[in-house]
Amino acid sequence: MVNRVFLLGRLGKDPEVRYLGNEMVVATFTLATNEHYTDKEGKKAEHTEWHTIELWDGLAKNAEKLLKKGRVVFVEGRIKTDNWVDKEGISRHAVKIRASQFQLISSGNPENNSPANPFVKEGEDISYDPFGPSTSTDDILPF
Repeated sequence: MVNRVFLLGRLGKDPEVRYLGNEMVVATFTLATNEHYTDKEGKKAEHTEWHTIELWDGLAKNAEKLLKKGRVVFVEGRIKTDNWVDKEGISRHAVKIRASQFQLISSGNPENNSPANPFVKEGEDISYDPFGPSTSTDDILPF
């Protein structure tokens, strides 16, 4: 049996990050994917599907550093359904994607064509420096 999801979409909002104690961190955001099709009248149409993405621990911390509203991101994960009974005694459920890795595809700003970042996988921690390592020799003394 396989429960694997691959999504390519645009962030609907900045990730919401919560620090839960015991160094546990969870981040959630919405991701919009679009389906293009031809309707019954032969006109081009588009349907947007919104997905709730959930990331944990190191992956959540990395998302907090890298992901912002409007950015295009590739997400790999699995479908997870949460079930609960609300205050009124009504059974509820919510479907979300628990991400195991993500890749930033673009900044979401058409004027900034920054290169894509490598995949960020569950358990990985990255040090994100938008300017990269320093290659300056200004601080080298001549004596």
